Amino acid sequence: MKRVNYSTGAPWESIVGYSRAVRVGNCIHVAGTTAVGENGEVISAGDSYQQTKFILEKIQKSIESLGGRMEDVVRTRMYVVNIEDWEQIGRAHGEFFRDIRPAATMVEVKGLISPLLLIEIEAEAILSE
Repeated sequence: MKRVNYSTGAPWESIVGYSRAVRVGNCIHVAGTTAVGENGEVISAGDSYQQTKFILEKIQKSIESLGGRMEDVVRTRMYVVNIEDWEQIGRAHGEFFRDIRPAATMVEVKGLISPLLLIEIEAEAILSE
């Protein structure tokens, strides 16, 4: 099967050795995505709802760049630094996935790469080709 990597051009992609998303056949895997802007700045520090929305918009762009749609998402994994934020995170997630309803996981973690980041999300999509 053909493999296509999607890169945002962020400098850490080549340093760490990863792609924002990878498509193999009709499957798209999106790497853990945080609320970091194009210039490396943390977006909406302290606001888990806004960070979640920003992340899901980045994920949507990645999936669409590889020929998919949000309706193709079958799984999300959410890593949160404070599980008490689940309602705000869940509300934002629901705005994107209310009708799609992928399998979803939310777990609390000790920390992310920056203390200003409150959530990191992975996604998997299967395209109906």
